Amino acid sequence: MATDTLTSPPALGSSTAPKVYKNFIDGEWVESSTGETFENRNPADTRDVVGIFQKSAKTDVDAAVEAASRAFAKWRLVPAPRRAEIVFRAAEMLLERKEEYSRDMTREMGKILKETRGDTQEAIDTAYYFAGEGRRMFGPTTPSELPNKFAMAVRTPIGVCGMITPWNFPMAIPSWKILPAIVCGNTCVIKPAQDTPLSTFNLVRTLADAGVPHGVINIVTGFGSMVGTPLTEHPEVRAVSLTGSTAVGRIVGTTAAQSFKHCSLELGGKNPMIVLDDANLDLAIEGGIWGGFGTTGQRCTATSRIIVQKGVYAEFVERYVDRAKGLKVGNGLDESTEMGPAINEAQLKTDLSYVEIGKSEGAKMKCGGNRLDQGEYQYGYFMEPTVFVDVDPKMRIAQEEIFGPVVSIIPCEDLEDGIAIANGIEYGLSSALYTKDVNKAFVAMRDLHAGITYINAPTIGAEVHLPFGGVKATGNGHREGGMGAIDFYTEWKAVYVDYSDRLQKAQIDRID
Repeated sequence: MATDTLTSPPALGSSTAPKVYKNFIDGEWVESSTGETFENRNPADTRDVVGIFQKSAKTDVDAAVEAASRAFAKWRLVPAPRRAEIVFRAAEMLLERKEEYSRDMTREMGKILKETRGDTQEAIDTAYYFAGEGRRMFGPTTPSELPNKFAMAVRTPIGVCGMITPWNFPMAIPSWKILPAIVCGNTCVIKPAQDTPLSTFNLVRTLADAGVPHGVINIVTGFGSMVGTPLTEHPEVRAVSLTGSTAVGRIVGTTAAQSFKHCSLELGGKNPMIVLDDANLDLAIEGGIWGGFGTTGQRCTATSRIIVQKGVYAEFVERYVDRAKGLKVGNGLDESTEMGPAINEAQLKTDLSYVEIGKSEGAKMKCGGNRLDQGEYQYGYFMEPTVFVDVDPKMRIAQEEIFGPVVSIIPCEDLEDGIAIANGIEYGLSSALYTKDVNKAFVAMRDLHAGITYINAPTIGAEVHLPFGGVKATGNGHREGGMGAIDFYTEWKAVYVDYSDRLQKAQIDRID
């Protein structure tokens, strides 16, 4: 199980030039077949080139899948506890490298250091969790219906897994996919988001340093049509895991179905937070600010709709808007910054377009709505925290995923009305309720149609040992995290051992 230790991906050019990162295929850092590259720039300061990455194509995907397929033949036979020991070593290494990797992530993704440290910590927590699962991939034993016969079910690995990850959690989400997959005995080819490939490189580099054998994990960078499409179509890829938009999920799901691949889709969200008259308003306001503007609203679990009971509506709006106006926007490397930039120009334009949509629909914009492009902001993709109030639940800004710092506040009559509004969308990822009434809390836990429900907390903050995912257009029923990930990355095999020393014909030999 030994492998060459790679302290860092090799860089090309002088020490002052941006590093050129290569694909990682079969344990080697290699250039793409196209000979082309693309830049990874800091969204808070586009003068800062974080790195230069390979613009890959189908040939590179084929090479990575071939390497993963060869590695699977041996890796699946390594005992799961031994596979998990490597993941545990990687967790210890990630802990040592946490600050370095978090700073890299802030440069390439833009979110503030407190959040990128949390992103890296989530990968560490995921590694520790799945290191334990190497000794706990339990299957049932069950009595046979015939004498002298033993019956059980065991988990088996699937094979080569293709993974497509987003830019908003560029280390945490790859860890959700890679770590359970390899502990279960699978091998991987991962395409990181083109906006944030370095954090995935840092994760895989650490796993290589921890001793993951050649070919078990492979990285191919590039763009969706050139890398993502051939990865999902490849006949040797037996499972595909995508975190992305609902539109892309439909395409990937359809493609995977044609060759009967396992397919896990974690897609969009439009997450509601209900605030009742009896809520602790101080707590609800802080939760709504964190849920709405943390990661610049660029989370699939972002608190993008706040549904407030009319008895506290006016006070909540006034205090929430005042708090949003006071948020410090800027470069995430500044420890005092509370909200960073949008990931890129296209996302910023989308955010600003929804501001105009909200205005045209008749919602009242109480703060924000403008691009910040003067002074310290001139080289980044910054926008003011934006709050719309008196929003009708059927407005587009209350129905469609914006993925930016735009929050809609909606009045409601009571809990029943609030739940109806919350459920009245195509998504069903996360949800929240603020109340001091335990009876109402349990009603909400039962009736909110979502994969996640929080009580007296915002819609963000999932923990790695619980299943993560949603219902309706948010996904296709699979879950990441906890046992949900083990379920996806394994297949069940039923095993029967007949020690009667005679032919038994199951139901046919039944004696009534």
